[in-house]
This record gives sequence, C-alpha cells and structure tokens, in this order.
Amino acid sequence: MIETSASVRLPFESSTPSLARTKLAAFLTRHEVSPEVIDNGLIVLSEMIANAVSHGSPDDSGFMEITWSVNRELLELSVLDAGTGATLKPVDFDEDSLSGRGLSIINRVADRWWVDMSQGTRVSAELAISDAL
Repeated sequence: MIETSASVRLPFESSTPSLARTKLAAFLTRHEVSPEVIDNGLIVLSEMIANAVSHGSPDDSGFMEITWSVNRELLELSVLDAGTGATLKPVDFDEDSLSGRGLSIINRVADRWWVDMSQGTRVSAELAISDAL
C-alpha cells in the first residue's frame, strides 16, 4: 500500500459526521484497509467532527476541513475548525452520561491523538493499520 491522502471541506453542521463517515469508508475500502480499522477510524472521525460542531467554530465560509491519509502502518485523521482557546482533555468515562465522552472515546480507540491550536483547532489521531493487512 502506498501512502495516499484526501482532504474535504464539509459544512459545519450536525449532519457532517455522517457525510464524512461515508467518504472515509469508501476511501479506506478502496485502499484495502481491514474492516476493524475502518470501523475504528469511523468512530474516531465521528467523535472528532461532533466535538468540532459542538465546541468549535466554522471558518468564514461555514465549513470545516477534514483530512485522512493511509500508508503501510498508519491511518491518520484530522479535523480543523476555526475555534480557539478551548481546553481539550478527555473526561472520566461515564457510561451513563449522554454527552461529553468524545475525547474519552478517541483516547480509547486511537493509538495516539493530539491537538494543534496554532491556526484554529486541529485535532488529529493515528490508528495502526500494519497489523491488520
């Protein structure tokens, strides 16, 4: 598998996680990523986008930027919104809670994740795919 990536700008709306999941699933399927990694990637991306919509800000055009890339070893996901100044830390996982679990889910599913607030808020995550090939 050679390294490949895609970037999409999608509306800053509650329906965006569904749109992004469809695009990511198709991309990963075309690149023969295992079903388990696809499922985990869809979970992580959904949570990243839902957090952006709930706590971030759209760009001047009302959009956010979503990127993903795959190579022999990693699936990397990234969501950029125009929000600034937030504190992004996972909270204790409470199975009875109806919200507030996004970063905890990302923390449990992704192998690594980080935040860059140098130009808006970009949340990125990596999932290992080499073992699944």
